[in-house]
Amino acid sequence: MNVKPLLDRVLIKIQESEAKSAGGIIIPQTAQEKTQTGAVVAIGTDTDVIKVKVGDKVMYDKYAGTQVKIDGAEHLIVKMSDIIAVIE
Repeated sequence: MNVKPLLDRVLIKIQESEAKSAGGIIIPQTAQEKTQTGAVVAIGTDTDVIKVKVGDKVMYDKYAGTQVKIDGAEHLIVKMSDIIAVIE
């Protein structure tokens, strides 16, 4: 499926969190902390407002956006203002 965000929105593929702790303990999915990083997959049409590009790794607000499942992978559609950093 091909999803193209509109206006100042950005489509982010959510980075999966580690299932094991540093000590080797397996953490169940329900107990894992929600990740706040991901990779930009697509950007909207308002290129004056959008400051990221496809492929950038970004950090976003904890409760931002709308979560969608595309081809079995979790994605998030957020406004550009919800992206707080680009990870280099």
